[in-house]
Amino acid sequence: MSSLLIFQSDFGIADGAVSAMYGVAYSVSPQLTICDLTHEIPQYNIWEASYRLIQTVQYWPKGSVFVSVVDPGVGSTRRSIAVKTSEGQYILTPDNGTLTHIKRMAKITEAREIDEKINRLPNSGESYTFHGRDIYAYTGARLAAGIIRFEDIGPEVAVEEVVELNITEAAKEGDIITGTIDILDVRFGSLWTNISRELFKQLGVNYGGRVEIAIMNDTREVYRNIMKYAKSFADVNVGEPLVYVNSLDYIAVAINQGSFSKAYNIQTGTNWRISIRKAPKIIYE
Repeated sequence: MSSLLIFQSDFGIADGAVSAMYGVAYSVSPQLTICDLTHEIPQYNIWEASYRLIQTVQYWPKGSVFVSVVDPGVGSTRRSIAVKTSEGQYILTPDNGTLTHIKRMAKITEAREIDEKINRLPNSGESYTFHGRDIYAYTGARLAAGIIRFEDIGPEVAVEEVVELNITEAAKEGDIITGTIDILDVRFGSLWTNISRELFKQLGVNYGGRVEIAIMNDTREVYRNIMKYAKSFADVNVGEPLVYVNSLDYIAVAINQGSFSKAYNIQTGTNWRISIRKAPKIIYE
């Protein structure tokens, strides 16, 4: 019985690249069920590819096979890798940091280097620029279809050797929690941080309470304001900012029916820092 095969890439759908991956997979097994996570990862953005995996993988059934191809080093000495998560999903991808969030948050139980001499689309040996089609889609389809086992993919790799991107951990110092803006809720422009709900709770702020938010880009402060800690967007007026817990149980900042990112020209990455503290009481004389 075939498992699910899910594709992610930075290819977009303006040309035939994604369709070619589908064609290879269906040629392996017409019975496969193939789905798309996204093909709109910004070009070469390994960090976002890593985050979209952690946003998604854990909600798919055991045995689901993910193929993620954001591969600025295609054709270089970077290795191809397949991993198994603690919940039993599989991910095939370049070992370039794409597995950072999965490794840290969902846990990897096994890892194997893809043996590209064996697990490669027949008659593609002289092509070095479309591993998404020739290696990842082909091998992922064979794994999902049950033609090969995980153990057939290649030699075992120590999980601790799986490549990770640099991460700055969220932390509390005194009455202030600091973190980074990891990703945008792209469609709506909300800022998703790496500050967990559990860490935020240490501020002692309940729903409806007020917090002071400051956002820095390197050493330059670009935003500071006091806003409500809300359970949902409906708890504030249209156009009003809020702090809330996102779908991954981390703290996010938004504008109700507006884009916080566009309003204040705020982006993502470790150079974008956010600090949160309980709003001070204002005494009027």
